[in-house]
Amino acid sequence: MASSTAPLSAKASSDGSASLKQTSNTFLENAHAALQDAGKAERRDLMALFTPIVRDAAMKNFGHFEALREHVKQVKQHSLEHLGHYLNQFEQAALHNGNHVHFAEDGEQLNSIVLDICQQHSARRIAKGKSMVTEETGLNDFLKRAGLKVMETDLGEYIIQQAGETPSHIVGPALHKSAAEVRELFFAKHDLGERELAETGDMVSEARRVLREHFLKAEVGIIGANALVAENGYTMLVTNEGNGDLCANLPNVLVICTTIDRVVPRLEDATAMLRLLVRSATGQPQTCYTSFYSGPRREHDIDGPLETHIVLLDNRRTEILASDYREMLQCIRCGACLNHCPIYAGVGGHAYGWVYPGPMGSILTPLLTSLEQSNALPNACTSCGRCAEVCPADIPLPDLLRDLRHDETKQKLSSSRWRLGMRLHGWLARHPALYHAVTGLAISTLHLLGARKGSFARLPLAAGWTSQRDFPAPQGRTFMQQYAARQRQEKDSEHKAAQNPGKDTTASRATSARAKAGRGAARRGAAERIEPSLRVDWPRKPDPRRPGGVRPAAEDSGKKPGAHPGGPRGKKPRRRRDHD
Repeated sequence: MASSTAPLSAKASSDGSASLKQTSNTFLENAHAALQDAGKAERRDLMALFTPIVRDAAMKNFGHFEALREHVKQVKQHSLEHLGHYLNQFEQAALHNGNHVHFAEDGEQLNSIVLDICQQHSARRIAKGKSMVTEETGLNDFLKRAGLKVMETDLGEYIIQQAGETPSHIVGPALHKSAAEVRELFFAKHDLGERELAETGDMVSEARRVLREHFLKAEVGIIGANALVAENGYTMLVTNEGNGDLCANLPNVLVICTTIDRVVPRLEDATAMLRLLVRSATGQPQTCYTSFYSGPRREHDIDGPLETHIVLLDNRRTEILASDYREMLQCIRCGACLNHCPIYAGVGGHAYGWVYPGPMGSILTPLLTSLEQSNALPNACTSCGRCAEVCPADIPLPDLLRDLRHDETKQKLSSSRWRLGMRLHGWLARHPALYHAVTGLAISTLHLLGARKGSFARLPLAAGWTSQRDFPAPQGRTFMQQYAARQRQEKDSEHKAAQNPGKDTTASRATSARAKAGRGAARRGAAERIEPSLRVDWPRKPDPRRPGGVRPAAEDSGKKPGAHPGGPRGKKPRRRRDHD
């Protein structure tokens, strides 16, 4: 099915909101532009240092990350394997609670459903909570074109809405904005007279005052959902500001926009996911607000909406479910992969050119739009594997990125020169003796040519590297050559020791002991990860380009699914075993 999502760019429309236009195909140009802003680059560097520390501390204090991650992974896989069953169960329970449930095939249909609901109630003002799904469909722009006033109420989303920008992070939409930028923005947008706004708290208080009137006057509230609970028809929302509850309870009509892959079987499954989601996203043990919405206001309730609609979006997710990328639907949108990704830290979220940035966005964007439009994104990866290490849903993100690069090659979307180079490298790698001879010759040649200066300012076929930094000269031999030489030395020492058992062969014994110790360490595995140290004396050069397989689709047989991975109620999550 065609994706009807609105495009994304930072261009602002006449009302100040961002006009969305996908620019993923110009990722490299976007990245170069992002690197020119030294202030934003410095803030990204600080974020890349701070957020992993906070997340690691939260997981260390929690102490059960691996066991709970395995459990959440099994729950998500079980839910996706029986998606039809659990969606039907959720729909029936939600209808029983008094909700209206709608299914949208694509973004255009979701937007039309929401607009129809607003028009049925003659609504003109919309209070909107944070929702990446509505960013995906371009709902704000769609409603504004119909004459409705849509106000984002999440502080980060409100800031970038006023600035005419788009989110740069799925959890912190305005992380790219400095306090000074926000202060100047509020002075320009809020006609509140002379004031200083010297502290962050002053700016937060001013935003609260401005938004309070909109909360009270809105006829419709729109929010998202972090989980759908099939057994009781509830939706779960986590926030740190409470704006979600205000959007849900003050207007007479509530619309919940989410996707079909958010469904989980039981309430305890949602709370298990919550324990990982919050720690992975913000390092907190719990968000300030975790809300479960059952439906419209009942007879004796003192608040709540009079009418509740739940809109469930597909937008190619059933296609993903039937493909080799189905594991991506396990994503719980915590943003941990973004916080640990060196590419995201280097260029920021806007460089990715669509709604979802970082490693998860480099996979979702090609799947939800097209690989042809975004084939640069799967290549925005250093293959360091940090995203997979921290993912609370245990998604093999580097493997999926590699598979997309393979698809890119098969579809001939990459340059012919690159494909030829990779074919030559693949052929060479299949002939080890020739590979070692060629690489040994290349290393020796580079060592001789660069021995005097110790580095190269320019190299053929390496302009992408040398435009930014000097290339260090190799040390003369490849690793395999050095390893082979060491092996020969150890064998010679052992042979001499065997021929002269009565002589004092201290050096031979020491060499033999080192060899045995090395082999023992290799068998045991490294006890701890040793990070390489960086040479600070390698000069960074100015960039002259700057100014200054497919699985079959899962079918719902109508039968009750197999046993829940968590076992009967009351049982603890199954711990990971060695053979898992």
